[in-house]
Amino acid sequence: QVQLVESGGGLVQPGGSLRLSCAASGFTFSTYAMSWYRQAPGKGRELVAGITSTGGSRTYADSVKGRFTISRDNAKNTVYLQMNNLKPEDTAVYYCNAPVRPGGYWGQGTQVTVSS
Repeated sequence: QVQLVESGGGLVQPGGSLRLSCAASGFTFSTYAMSWYRQAPGKGRELVAGITSTGGSRTYADSVKGRFTISRDNAKNTVYLQMNNLKPEDTAVYYCNAPVRPGGYWGQGTQVTVSS
């Protein structure tokens, strides 16, 4: 079955960096676009970044453009989110999504907390 396992979250000071990973299994990873979403306390889930199956095209939410970079390694079935210059408003649970079915599959999420 499809499994997505996020890792790499943690507590970081404003201006710091984190690199999230999402290890995928149970489907042909290299043929699907992948996305990162986040959900802050009391808010809905929002799309942060997306990447096509080959990695040739990437999209970002306006709030993270220039600070976050999505990438993937199809040999490792893994998608990454490099987050630089983190701000307190980036605090959220981050999820990866695989559109293998309507609505996609979700991992368990990884908590990112940006605080001094």
